[in-house]
Amino acid sequence: MGTRQASVHPIHSPATGTVFLVDDDPSVRRALVRLLRSAGFAASSFGSAEDFLVSASSDVVPSCLVVDLLMPGLSGLDLQDLMQQQGFDMPIIFISGRGDLGSGVRAMKGGAVDFLEKPVSEATLTEAVRRALDQHRERRGDRLDREELEARYSTLTPREREVFGLIVTGRLNKQVGAELGAPHTTVKGHPARGLQKMEADSLAHLVRMADRLVGPGSPRRSIASAS
Repeated sequence: MGTRQASVHPIHSPATGTVFLVDDDPSVRRALVRLLRSAGFAASSFGSAEDFLVSASSDVVPSCLVVDLLMPGLSGLDLQDLMQQQGFDMPIIFISGRGDLGSGVRAMKGGAVDFLEKPVSEATLTEAVRRALDQHRERRGDRLDREELEARYSTLTPREREVFGLIVTGRLNKQVGAELGAPHTTVKGHPARGLQKMEADSLAHLVRMADRLVGPGSPRRSIASAS
């Protein structure tokens, strides 16, 4: 079966968050949607994993997915795998009336927030949803922070990146100059320019930024590959 990408449309969710519910049983969907809305969450339901992939938005933040483990067509575990493959980072809560230990272990290893047995109590489900929404807020915030750091890092010149990579590993300006084959006076201004362009208020702040930068051009990775 071919897979279809989830539509991506910016949607602003309520402060409490949005819950997407996927279950093939209409009565379960109705009951859980009522429960979730009474707890203050926005809730949308889908009768199949395929419908969710076509209709749900990956830009709703914070949001989470509550999905039945066993359904006709794509199962909850199949949906979890597809979401990971498509970069759909929404936290998942599994519910099931016929779950087994192996399925639960697989779901949790795949990053599920919780694995709940039907019938699900209001307190248990709402607590799991709140944890999932908190996780989504933090995850998206971390991603935006990294993207901003990467944008700042892209403004550094190739020489400033070399100096940055050496400085954050603890080298002094004189040592950096020796490693780069440049006079100490030539190197001296690069750390200050790096601090300014990265909007860092101290060398310690710059080191923390380097630890968060990822990718082939990052300071830490560049130094590791050169050593």
